[in-house]
Amino acid sequence: MLLQEGVLSPDELHPAQPASREQITLAHTAEYLDALLSGRIDPRIMRQIGLPWSEALVRRSLASVGGSLAAAEQALRNGIAGNLGGGTHHALAGEGMGFCVFNDLAVVALNLLTNRRVERVAIVDLDVHQGNGTAAILGSLPQVFLLSLHGDKNYPFRKVPSTLDIGLPDNTDDAEYLAALERGLEAVFAFRPQIVLYQAGVDVLKEDRLGRLNLTMAGVKERDRLVLSECYRRSIPVVLVMGGGYAVPIERTAQAHVQTYCVAKEIYRL
Repeated sequence: MLLQEGVLSPDELHPAQPASREQITLAHTAEYLDALLSGRIDPRIMRQIGLPWSEALVRRSLASVGGSLAAAEQALRNGIAGNLGGGTHHALAGEGMGFCVFNDLAVVALNLLTNRRVERVAIVDLDVHQGNGTAAILGSLPQVFLLSLHGDKNYPFRKVPSTLDIGLPDNTDDAEYLAALERGLEAVFAFRPQIVLYQAGVDVLKEDRLGRLNLTMAGVKERDRLVLSECYRRSIPVVLVMGGGYAVPIERTAQAHVQTYCVAKEIYRL
């Protein structure tokens, strides 16, 4: 859709390279990585992830993390970049869950900090589901600010505290959501991040079968505009990662993801 609608040109898309062992193990245990690579992963963990193990799944998961790492480097150079994947915020250090094998947000943040590319990272997680894995891996680090705006009664049912969690009631509409987001972003920018990782999940849409919120497509567009315009105004590099989306019909999810890139193109005059 991005190509068909002329939002991106072919030369703006690059195949993601797989993340390395050294990069992955900054956020995940070597035991978990090795079990995944060998296929000797505990069946309980695969059930928790919700996907069957395969070599293709492992390759895809490593490439998804690699895409987020590459987007972060590009964003530091050019101001904004994205990964057409990623946002897998439920994966814990030693196990995956909720369709998330590796936590690309945690891997990117830890690689940026370890390599001294930045000193402060903010993660703005606007998926409808709370980023429990990201909070579990990064929550104790003073160099990271985690904002999670999510459905209060939605998955995961055991939430791990972020720097700032804003739990929203079922059926929250555009106006209520955007007011809560403005409060959250004030705290994010008071932290003075040197890069923002934006988990732009679109499962907040009212058509989403796993969402339980009541946002319109226009509301999601304004959400993206708020985040990206504030990053642009402050000259803070931003990385777009995809996050969740389970609309009926699924084309609504694709349209919302495309819309995020349309907003980015407009704001950054690309």
